[in-house]
Amino acid sequence: MENNQSIMDIFGTNVFNDKAMRQYLPKSVYYELRKTIEGRKELDPAIADIVAAAIKKWAIEKGATHYTHWFQPLTGFTAEKHDSFITPPREDGSVMMEFSGKDLIRGESDASSFPSGGLRATFEARGYTAWDCTSPAFIREDAAGAILCIPTAFCSFTGEALDQKTPLLRSMEAVQEQALRVLKLFGNTTSKKVVSSTGAEQEYFLIDKEKYLLRKDLIYTGRTLFGAMPPKGQELDDHYFGTIRQRIANYMRQVNEELWKMGVPAKTQHNEVAPAQHELAPIYAESNVAADHNQIMMQTLKRIAGKQGMVCLLHEKPFAGVNGSGKHNNWSLTTDDGINLLNPGKNPHENKQFLLILACILKAVDTHADLLRESAANVGNDHRLGAHEAPPAIISVFLGEQLDEIIDQILRKGNATHSLKGVILHTGVRTLPEFRMDATDRNRTSPFAFNGNKFEFRMVGSRDSIAPSTVVINTIVAEAFADACDILEKAEDFDTALNELMVQYFAEHRKVIFGGNGYSEEWVEEAARRGLPNLRSMIDAIPASITEKAIQMYERFGVFSSSELHSRAEIKYETYNKAVNIEALTMIDMAVKQIIPAVIGYTGTLSSIIQTMKSVGVTAVVQTELLTDINKLLEETNGAVRILRELTAEAQGITDNKTRAHFNHDFVVPAMEALRRPVDKLEMLVDKEAWPMPSYGDLMFEV
Repeated sequence: MENNQSIMDIFGTNVFNDKAMRQYLPKSVYYELRKTIEGRKELDPAIADIVAAAIKKWAIEKGATHYTHWFQPLTGFTAEKHDSFITPPREDGSVMMEFSGKDLIRGESDASSFPSGGLRATFEARGYTAWDCTSPAFIREDAAGAILCIPTAFCSFTGEALDQKTPLLRSMEAVQEQALRVLKLFGNTTSKKVVSSTGAEQEYFLIDKEKYLLRKDLIYTGRTLFGAMPPKGQELDDHYFGTIRQRIANYMRQVNEELWKMGVPAKTQHNEVAPAQHELAPIYAESNVAADHNQIMMQTLKRIAGKQGMVCLLHEKPFAGVNGSGKHNNWSLTTDDGINLLNPGKNPHENKQFLLILACILKAVDTHADLLRESAANVGNDHRLGAHEAPPAIISVFLGEQLDEIIDQILRKGNATHSLKGVILHTGVRTLPEFRMDATDRNRTSPFAFNGNKFEFRMVGSRDSIAPSTVVINTIVAEAFADACDILEKAEDFDTALNELMVQYFAEHRKVIFGGNGYSEEWVEEAARRGLPNLRSMIDAIPASITEKAIQMYERFGVFSSSELHSRAEIKYETYNKAVNIEALTMIDMAVKQIIPAVIGYTGTLSSIIQTMKSVGVTAVVQTELLTDINKLLEETNGAVRILRELTAEAQGITDNKTRAHFNHDFVVPAMEALRRPVDKLEMLVDKEAWPMPSYGDLMFEV
């Protein structure tokens, strides 16, 4: 920002938001478009050309020369194809700048070149991008210039969703429809819309680019495949919320400015627990907009890092032995007239609507815990979940003492008569203010925790889109709402039926509530006794998405078809196989071409020293012991390379993706770990000057 500019001056300046629409659109067209954005009317093709002309005028005034349909295929990244606004040259050699309604609302891409899980064959290429007018167009400024980005959905020629956005929009409609039924039960006829809103806290690492380029594992896989822990890690907790170093502070400032211009409400920034780890959190937005914002955020974090001579790592576990990275997906439901359905109010025991919604959410999470776990399943999360700050692979719900106590009352007496209140915080210092604390503490080990007026799903991996987990939450809650409404709408005595239903739901699904230490072995044993699923790996979790239970639910609410679900499962198996194969080949390459030659060179030097010492009659006990230890580890390393190479080749010969994924998980991944063990020990014995790559200490502490 310029010295005389404020956040208010730049925020949203590169977004075709409501302010820009009012300025550039005729009033009648503006109101028609607003009806579509608010879900009250389908887009009128008659106004598409007018809207497109307005967006083009606005974008060109901002310096844009190209536009792109910006979409989120099932690669885990965003995709875009740039087209300039110019038309074919006229007879006098000049060109016009054009952008039609058709250009705005529809695009075409090669659907066979993106993951489809069998929905598209190689020869079936046609796929369409469709304008999502509920997420505003924006201009991204980078080395390519100013690009008009139009958020779109991506579907195949036959109508199946090939992206993250389409099912997200479907799930938002599903939960809205069922939430409005709940509101009507309690006499609310004024709320016309219920919005699923989310806010994703993004964790990331920053390392120096020059050191990054010396690590093949970081370049090819995004994480370190070898690396011994330095003498100091995160033991002192001195990095968490510590003073932000100037280089990082300058980086964060530039990231914020870029995000603010594109309308992303970046709010909180701080150092995270691990060295070189940081976090950026936005203000909440409607779920599809929030998903777009998070994709923009990840792109911006990486782009600005490159400009600053750094690299942003978004892998879930870039360094072994310290905290990994995730993104906490904070989810809530809000009406168009400002009512947060997850706000318990001052007296939650009297808030029957909130208690019914809470009971439904517990039912949803307990019934579909496997599906919720699957939504956060990726290769990187297999290294993160259940360790350090990350939640375990077991889905449980933390509610806090206040809500736990209310549920106890309902189950004991059939109704609740009081709510726990927060007490006054007394510090013992007269000059410090006294204030009322919250009625309940937080639990950072819970994967699905209630935080006052929202639920925080802490499992999502740092690279992942928040769309899949939000789709699951929206849909399972929609199902629970629908089931409850089917009963209560027919009840002759609503109050009696409501109390009976809440008692039933709380009694049947209380087993998913847990407020203790989710990292402990005791919880793993207790969860097994309760019958809660423990899906430890991505491979264990994938089948949850294609069970009969899941398919029936998704098809009931029109979120996924059976074929779409099976295609996504196939893509996940394929993705797992590709990721493991790349990591295994990278380990072999590094071991054979870098590590083993470096160690051999060092042992040669050490042998020469020993021979020289012996020739002059000096004992070389320490040197000889060191050489013996290194040679043993070198031999172990060489054997581990041979085994990993054989297993990787065997995996490549398996044609069925699911079978191959299980083989990779059961044999290749353990072989990779077996190769890493002697190499990490060698790093601790070999002279640092002889080691062929930067160490953990170099990467994490020298940013």
